[in-house]
Amino acid sequence: MAKKQAIEARHYDVILAPHITEKSTMASEYNAVVFKVAGDATKPQIKEAVEAIYAEQKAKVVAVNTINVKGKTKRWRGKPYKRNDVKKAIVTLAEGSMIDITEGVG
Repeated sequence: MAKKQAIEARHYDVILAPHITEKSTMASEYNAVVFKVAGDATKPQIKEAVEAIYAEQKAKVVAVNTINVKGKTKRWRGKPYKRNDVKKAIVTLAEGSMIDITEGVG
């Protein structure tokens, strides 16, 4: 039997929040969950954090894909400013493995 992985504070520094959109909801049909993650987070760190945070739900991560979304340039009172860059992670879970994203994060 595998050891239960302890949730550490650094796991919550890696996974910031679930990214809930129409596209991410459609991806859940294919066992994929989308999270906003720290900009310096690596794929192994993301995998470890998801498996630790959702250990009670027996989450088994198969793959992690990351996307860096550049912030848009907007204007406010005629002056341009740039929104923050965001890093997203698309986490693919093993077949039959599901997680409730409302628990554990956010």
